[in-house]
Amino acid sequence: MHEMHLYEYAVIRIVPSIEREEFFNAGLIMFCKREKFLKAKYYLDPNKFRLFPTELDIESLKKQLQIFDTPDPDKESSNLIQSMDVVERFRWLTAVRSTCIQTSRPHSGLTSDPEKTFELLFTELVM
Repeated sequence: MHEMHLYEYAVIRIVPSIEREEFFNAGLIMFCKREKFLKAKYYLDPNKFRLFPTELDIESLKKQLQIFDTPDPDKESSNLIQSMDVVERFRWLTAVRSTCIQTSRPHSGLTSDPEKTFELLFTELVM
């Protein structure tokens, strides 16, 4: 039997119009402390985006979503983030900082394979 590990994840959401309180899922962030696993992935579906009345620019949103990319250790601004453990980085990434890009509250589960679980959740919740 495979050893099970606790993990947490949050869904990355796009909120095209705050006033309408509508959103669609655009990504996933997941971490597993014991496995030192932290991964974020996003996909901004242009077809979903067009369904919502908004003044947001899709290219600008794509650039803003890059905050979830793995920090570049050569960039000074990312050194602080790189020095954090996976739990601190997950909390930093899921902190509220935008009205148009938000994350869900964290959810938890058990997995023996964080990578496989991440891909299953991404497919189910985002794609």
